[in-house]
Amino acid sequence: MSGFQVRTDLALEARESITEAESELRGVRVEEYYQEQEDIRVTKVMIDTKNAARAMGKPVGTYVTIEAPAMLEPDEDYHREISESLSRELAEMMEQDEEELSVLVVGLGNREVTADALGPQVVDNLFITRHIVKAYGSAAYNKKRMNLISSIEPGVMAKTGMETAEIIKGVVTQTKPDLLIVIDALAARSTKRLNRTIQITNTGIQPGSGVGNHRNALTQESLGVPVIAIGVPTVVDAATIVGDALERIMEAEQGFDRVKYMGQHRTAFAELNNMYMTGKDIDAVVKRVSYTVSEGINMALECQS
Repeated sequence: MSGFQVRTDLALEARESITEAESELRGVRVEEYYQEQEDIRVTKVMIDTKNAARAMGKPVGTYVTIEAPAMLEPDEDYHREISESLSRELAEMMEQDEEELSVLVVGLGNREVTADALGPQVVDNLFITRHIVKAYGSAAYNKKRMNLISSIEPGVMAKTGMETAEIIKGVVTQTKPDLLIVIDALAARSTKRLNRTIQITNTGIQPGSGVGNHRNALTQESLGVPVIAIGVPTVVDAATIVGDALERIMEAEQGFDRVKYMGQHRTAFAELNNMYMTGKDIDAVVKRVSYTVSEGINMALECQS
């Protein structure tokens, strides 16, 4: 890429960049379906081999992307149809049997930075049950079985002085959950996917990776329990936006290569590498999207009997 690499947390965009380069890649399977009535597109990218993982820049695993343009629009029901789609995909990834599950939901991010507040705001709207079930049993909810749902908002290192992974590992050691669900804000490659895309993956997550703040990974290998990560892209790399604008301006010029151009002028673009852009109404969007995501999680974790 001539010394310049576009930053994205979405496996779908990583796969698209390989397709654009006309590179054949074995070990990656893609399934896609479209819900016409709801205008929701679901794409599953399955990375099966280590070679494919290296090429994609993503760990081996399954990545489900839900694209729903309506997420940006106000809705009295907070887009129930999107929550239901998220619930179905999350339940399928959980593969829950008849037994009750103990699930710890982790809201990553900084509550005081609006574009990074998705995780904490999702946690605010969760249906927490662990304390009630442990004290009174599932009969307290008039059900034969009930998942034990707990949550934590670990904050950021600047406030706690601790790695997020250290805090979560301590909680996991004490509470011994069967599953972790981690929610975080992501970085996208395309502004078209900003605040209107949900990614679910069974590979865990590396907090801060979208904006270059690499922290200890939250994975099954590091924590000892399965980890499902849910994210919504709320920011886009400023250098990428400038590159896209250049491409549109110069698209009439035959043979213009955006990536090559950015590589040749990487010093200028490097100054933008630590800048991230988000929408002007991000406060309202995060509030709305966080409720949509939390309802999807609540539905997926609800026991029917």
